[in-house]
Amino acid sequence: MGGRIETDLCIIGGGSGGLSVAAGAAQMGADVVLLEGHKMGGDCLNYGCVPSKALIAAGKHAHAMTTGAPFGISPAQPQVDYAAAKDHVRSVIAGIEPHDSVERFEGLGVKVITEFGAFISPTEVQAGETVIKARRFVIATGSRPFVPPIPGLDTVSYFTNEDIFDLRELPGHLIVIGGGPIGMELAQAHVRLGSKVTVLEGLTALGKDDPELVAIALERIRSEGVEVIEGAMASEVLGGPGAIEVRTKNGANFKGTHLLMAVGRRPNVEKLNLETAGIEPTRGGIKVDAHLKTSNKRVYAIGDVAAGLQFTHVAGYHAGVVIKSALFGLPSKTTTKHIPWATYTDPEIAQVGLTEAEAREQHGNRLDVVRFDYAENDRARTELATTGMIKVMVVKGRPVGASIVGAQAGELIQIWALAIVNGLKMRAVAAMVSPYPTLGEINKRAAGQYFAPRLFESKWVKLWIGIVQKFR
Repeated sequence: MGGRIETDLCIIGGGSGGLSVAAGAAQMGADVVLLEGHKMGGDCLNYGCVPSKALIAAGKHAHAMTTGAPFGISPAQPQVDYAAAKDHVRSVIAGIEPHDSVERFEGLGVKVITEFGAFISPTEVQAGETVIKARRFVIATGSRPFVPPIPGLDTVSYFTNEDIFDLRELPGHLIVIGGGPIGMELAQAHVRLGSKVTVLEGLTALGKDDPELVAIALERIRSEGVEVIEGAMASEVLGGPGAIEVRTKNGANFKGTHLLMAVGRRPNVEKLNLETAGIEPTRGGIKVDAHLKTSNKRVYAIGDVAAGLQFTHVAGYHAGVVIKSALFGLPSKTTTKHIPWATYTDPEIAQVGLTEAEAREQHGNRLDVVRFDYAENDRARTELATTGMIKVMVVKGRPVGASIVGAQAGELIQIWALAIVNGLKMRAVAAMVSPYPTLGEINKRAAGQYFAPRLFESKWVKLWIGIVQKFR
C-alpha cells in the first residue's frame, strides 16, 4: 500500500480478538486499519482450537470402534489413515478461513495491510512501507508456543502445536513434554489414533484445574494407554530422527520416536517496539488496566498478549470491552469471575469462577459446596457416560464457581457462567425446566441439591406443612 494513513482505529494482529474488534468497529462506522503479517485467523484457527478439536474428533471416532461391546456392538480394530485424519483437520480450517479472510474484512470496509506493525512513535505504527497514524490502537498479536532452553533440545527435531498438524505419518511413540491442556488433549487424541504416548509433566498434570476432577479425567486417560508421568522435569534431550531420548531431573530416561513441546505460551511482543510508544511490558505480555488500556492510554492490548487468561473466548470478550470504550467512549471494565474454560480431553473438564479451594480460602464457613454425579443422570446412563461429577460453590444462595468433569462438560458449564455474570441465585437454575432425558438436567439437579437439606431436614418446613394439612 505504501504512504501514510490516518485512521480512527488501527489493530495490530488478525487473530480472534483483532478480527472481532475490526469487524465490529468497521460495521459501526469507524475507519479501521488492520495489520497482519502472518496468517489471518491467528493461532486459534491455524494451530490451536480448530485443528486440535478436529484431530480430537478423529480420535473419538477411532476410539468408538473399540468400545461398542456394552452396547451390543462387536469391537473392531480401527484402520487409521493418519494422513487422512490430517486432511480432515485441514478441511475444517479451510472451511472457516473465508470468514477470517482478507477479502471478507475488506468487504466490511476494513483496510487490511498484510505486514507486521511496529510503533515508531506513541501515535504511529509502520507496517512495511506504510505509516499509520491512529486515534486509538489495539494490540492483538496473541502468543506462540514457549520452548524452554532444555539442554540438547536445539540439536533434535521436535514439534509444537504450530507444526504438529502438518505431520503426515503417525508417530510410533510420541513423547509430550508438558501436561497442560494442549499436551493432554493431543496425547489422548494420538493414543486413540494408534500411537504410543508418554506425557512428562514437571509438576502436576492439568494443574490449573480442581485436583479432584483432574484425578477422574486422568484415570480414564491413563486407562486408554497414555503414560502420564508427573514430577518429571526434563533436564536433557538426546537423539536423532526417529530416536528421541528425554532425561529428567530425577534420573529417569524416556525414549520415543517423536517429541512434542507443550509447556505453555509466550506473548508476541518482540516486533512491536513497545518502548517507542511508551508501553510498559510485563513478563506475561503487556501491562493493562481494568479497561485494557496500556500505559499509553491511546493503546489497548487484548487477548493472549494482555497478560491474563489465554483463551480465544477471552479475546472475543476483550474485543467487546474495547469497542464499548474506544468507539462509544463509555466506561467498560474487564473481570474474570465469569470466564469459563474447558479442556477437551475425554472426559472433558470445565471451570467457571472459583474452584473449591479458592472459594474456601475466600469465603470460609460461608461456603456451601453442592455435588451431583453423572451416574445419577438418566441420559448419562443411556450413553454409558456415567464417569463424572459437578460441584458448585455457593455463597448466600449465589453460585461463585462451578467445576465439572464428564461428557460435554464444556457445554454444561455455560449455564453457570450465565448465572455468575448476571448474579443469579441458585433458585433460578433450580426453577429451570430441562427436557428429559438430557445431560443438562445435571445442572438443575445440582441446584436442587443446594435446597434439599433446607427443605427435607428443616423442622420448620415440616411444622408448617403439618399446620397447612391440618387446617385446609
